[in-house]
Amino acid sequence: MHIFFDPLNPACKSVTGAVARGEALQLNLFYMEERPKGGDGYRPCPPLSPEKCVRPDSDAILLLKKDGEAEQFFSMSRTEYGWNIRMKVRETGLYFYRFALGNTFLSCGNGLLGTETAFPDQGAWFQLTVYDESYRTPAWFKGGILYQIFPDRFYKTGTMSDIKGRVIRSDWGGTPSYRPNEQGKILNNDFFGGTLRGIQEKLPYLSSLHVTAVYLNPIFEAASNHRYDTSDYLHVDPYLGTEKDLRALTDEAEKYGIRVILDGVFNHTGDDSVYFNKYGHYPSLGAYQSKDSPYYSWYTFQEFPDKYSSWWGIDILPELNENSQSYQTFIFGENGVLRHWLDCGIGGYRLDVADELPDFFLKELRATVKEKTPDAVIIGEVWEDASNKIAYSKRREYLQGKELDSVMNYPLKDAIIRFMLTENAEALADTVRTLQDHYPKQTLDCLMNILGTHDTARILTVLGGKTCYTKEEMASPAMRLNDSERRNATEKLKMAAFLQYTLPGVPCVYYGDENAAEGYIDPFCRRCFDWDNLNDELIAHYRKLGELRIRFASVFKEGVYKEIFVKNGCYLFKRSVRDSVAYIFANNSAESYLLYPDDGIYLNYFQGKTYTKLIEIKPYSYGIFLRSPAS
Repeated sequence: MHIFFDPLNPACKSVTGAVARGEALQLNLFYMEERPKGGDGYRPCPPLSPEKCVRPDSDAILLLKKDGEAEQFFSMSRTEYGWNIRMKVRETGLYFYRFALGNTFLSCGNGLLGTETAFPDQGAWFQLTVYDESYRTPAWFKGGILYQIFPDRFYKTGTMSDIKGRVIRSDWGGTPSYRPNEQGKILNNDFFGGTLRGIQEKLPYLSSLHVTAVYLNPIFEAASNHRYDTSDYLHVDPYLGTEKDLRALTDEAEKYGIRVILDGVFNHTGDDSVYFNKYGHYPSLGAYQSKDSPYYSWYTFQEFPDKYSSWWGIDILPELNENSQSYQTFIFGENGVLRHWLDCGIGGYRLDVADELPDFFLKELRATVKEKTPDAVIIGEVWEDASNKIAYSKRREYLQGKELDSVMNYPLKDAIIRFMLTENAEALADTVRTLQDHYPKQTLDCLMNILGTHDTARILTVLGGKTCYTKEEMASPAMRLNDSERRNATEKLKMAAFLQYTLPGVPCVYYGDENAAEGYIDPFCRRCFDWDNLNDELIAHYRKLGELRIRFASVFKEGVYKEIFVKNGCYLFKRSVRDSVAYIFANNSAESYLLYPDDGIYLNYFQGKTYTKLIEIKPYSYGIFLRSPAS
């Protein structure tokens, strides 16, 4: 006899993924004479009727525990096919569950499938995320395409005036400064001159990629070119332009159906800022200068003034004290930072180092933003599974309905890269299963699906397979891909981007990736966009992917994901909503496969051919077959 449970199968768990507080949930265990059919690439499933199931003669118990609390025991009802239990969870939070059946325990095994164990301490617990029933995420963001821009390096207009401490670069496209100074510090103070007006000029290009939102790395005044060391939260950096330029950008972007998302850096400022003013460059009385400063409570000093808390111990980034009432008023108040920039027409915020921001701060931030602009999006920088993340020994509440709409999808990024480099689809499928099981559907649909960012090596470089270990090696022209390596990496990138665009979530293109940009980690992943040498082939591929998402928006906006087949390098899944059905595959292997779809006529989007009962999946290929509405 075998016991079957799969949390991703509606026959076993009536709600796929996270559940709302108070939502009806039914869990079903199947007691079967034989293991359900599966294997050889197909996920097993129980029969639709109980013929192959046996009515149990023993009791089953659900073991359920809220994170940090003792487990509770709930008797399950016997059925013709096994056991079931109907329940409603009355408190939001993170829960874990498993099943006890006499001397046998059913725990979470490989691929999230239930596995039988003999001892209670064996096997993992299944996870159940319970979120607030009022939780909603912005509809406009789902189904769209996000484009990330490092503002200093995208497009230049005008000239830059001399500002003390800044190095003006006149060689657009040159190698960014990377060597430390005599004191051993890398200043990041060279500026190439990208501007907000430059971004505005390139809106037609972004529109041609079918972009629906642009995420800008910080634009507030700061000493460095990356601007994560904020000097003044209420002023645009003079090299980027003015607040008037930002308003012009958001207004013009709206005409193209594009919204602008700003980077919110609320965990730390720069030491060279209005608020800390370590070097006396500002007329304000900074916290470093005096305990009488109006900003003194914003920071934490161990020994005034030179010993203070800073982000990861980097003294040019003094850490903000989110408990300071004065700081909270500055950020959340009626005339505060969040409302100020929302008044400029922005579409939301991406929150830098969300792990460093306390839950109470994120909750107040969400309440403030949503009160001002209800459909603004809030995206957190979280590198792990955001549903169960522990940061600084505390379980976080990001996705329980009161904090974030979305997070940067680093788990998927890493899984896609592994798939492309190893030709093994199982780990990629397992990552998607975990996200589907752990996240609310409204979060899953607006995850920020990345392949690279300002903090990671360029995706083309990663897929090219070269490795180096020092900044000097990274800067060497010898480390650039040769023609053969670039062609191979480009073909891999096409498939990787295809997965990025078709799996649940919103693809985010890091500026220049679509133009075959290369580079290792910071600052080489932050080179200028090469407008003089456009890669028409790759750009055309991204345009085609963008057209796909726009043309079949409902499938990608809210379509249900279902895994169909995973074997070796072949990954096949389905996205469907109402009558719209799409079979999507990426075959990163030398094997061919045959797909037998549901009844209907299917269009191969990339080839323009139609198919009915049999579809061939060729080696090293990817594609999407969309069922004709008339079939």
